[in-house]
Amino acid sequence: MKLNEKHVAIIGGGVTGLTAADELARRGVHVSLIDKTPFLGGHAIQLACKATDTCVKCGACVVEDKLQRAGRHAHVDFYTGTTIRQVSTGAAFSVDYEIRTPLVDAEKCDGCGICFQKCPVAGALIAGKAPRLGPCVAIRRELCRFFDDAVCALCRDACPQGAITLSDRSRNGRLEVDALLVATGFRPYNPAEKSFGYSRFPDVVTNLEAERILREHTLLRRPSDGELPERIAFIQCVGSRDAKLGHPWCSKICCGSSLRMARLVQARQPQAQVTFFYIDIQTFGKDFQAFYENSQNAMAFVRAIPGDIFKTVDGHLQVVYFDPKSHESTESLFDMVILSAGLTPAADNAELVRMLNWNQTSTGFIQSRQEHPEPPAGVFVAGSAQGPMTIAESVGSAGQAVWQILDYLEGRPEQP
Repeated sequence: MKLNEKHVAIIGGGVTGLTAADELARRGVHVSLIDKTPFLGGHAIQLACKATDTCVKCGACVVEDKLQRAGRHAHVDFYTGTTIRQVSTGAAFSVDYEIRTPLVDAEKCDGCGICFQKCPVAGALIAGKAPRLGPCVAIRRELCRFFDDAVCALCRDACPQGAITLSDRSRNGRLEVDALLVATGFRPYNPAEKSFGYSRFPDVVTNLEAERILREHTLLRRPSDGELPERIAFIQCVGSRDAKLGHPWCSKICCGSSLRMARLVQARQPQAQVTFFYIDIQTFGKDFQAFYENSQNAMAFVRAIPGDIFKTVDGHLQVVYFDPKSHESTESLFDMVILSAGLTPAADNAELVRMLNWNQTSTGFIQSRQEHPEPPAGVFVAGSAQGPMTIAESVGSAGQAVWQILDYLEGRPEQP
C-alpha cells in the first residue's frame, strides 16, 4: 500500500501534533488531528513574541507557522472539541470519538467581541489565539448560564453575524487508521495550593497568564486595575523541582521564557524593576551566557524561593523570603508577581495509556517508545507528553516520530 493510502490519527493539536501532521501530509499520508479543546495550537499558541530589537529565539512564532502549514493540506482533517472514547487494535486501529457541536460557527464569527461585552459571566467566553484557522471564540459550557437555566442568551441575541447557537449537541464517530501518534502535551501546574496567593490576589498570575496579557495588550498590565506595575517579581520552579509535591523534575522552559519576558517588559516599560527568585538558572540556546549576563545587569537576582505572599492594606504584594546574603527572613513589596508554573502530566494520561496498552512513567508522563518493554505496533509518542520539553525539542521529537511512523507504514524494520 502506498503512503497516500495510509491514514494516521494524531492525538493532540499543539506544536508537536501540528508539526507531525504537516510532515506526514507532505509525504501524502492522510492525517486526522484530534484535540479535546476548541482551539488548535495548545499552550504555545498563547505565547507572546519576546523580540526587542532582535529575535531572541523564544519560539512563540513557531506554532503559528506549523498551524498554517498543517492547515494548507487538503488531506489533514481537524477534529476539535473531540474526546476519544475507545481505541480498538487489530490489523488497523479503530478510534471511537465524541465530538461536541461548536456553539460558535467558525465560518460566521468575525471576532468582533460584542459577545464578550454582553456576557455576564467572567471566563464563560474564551478567544482563540491562533491566526484565522478554526473558531475565533468558544463558549465554556460549564460556565455558561444558558446551560443552567436556559434563561441567559445575551451573547446569542447580540451577535450581529448570527454565529452563536446555544444548542448542546454531540455526535459519535469512528476513524479507521493505520497508526496512532500520541502528542497530548502537558498540563500547567495550578499554583492555588501554594502559599503565593494565586487565585486570591488578582495581581499574582502564572507565566502563561502573563504571556496572554502581553500578547493582547503589548504592555504588561495589572489585572486588578489595568495599571503598569513598577515592581515585578518572577518566581521560578512553582510546581516543579518540588519533592513535597512529588514533582522532582525541571520543567526546562521556565528560566528562558521568564528571563526573555522580563527583558521584554523592561524594554517596553523602562520604569519596571524586576526581581528574579530562583533555585538555579537552566541554560538555553547558544547565546545564553551573553543574555544572562545582560539580564544580571538589568534586574535583581535572589537565589531563594519565597515562602509566603500577603496583600498589604494599600494593595501591594508583600513577598517573604529567606535572604541568602543576610541569612535572615526578608520582606519586599511588589506591584505584580509572576509564577513560573511547572509542566505536569496531562490529566487524561492514565485513561489514554489504558486504551492503548501503554505505560506511564513514575512521574505520570507517558513512556516513550524506547522505554516501553514491548511497544504495541503502530503506536508512537512524541513531545512533552513524555516529559518537559522546549518548543524546539518538541518539534524535533515530532520529526523523529514521523520517521518512525513512515518506517512502520512502509514495512521497514524499526530502528533502535
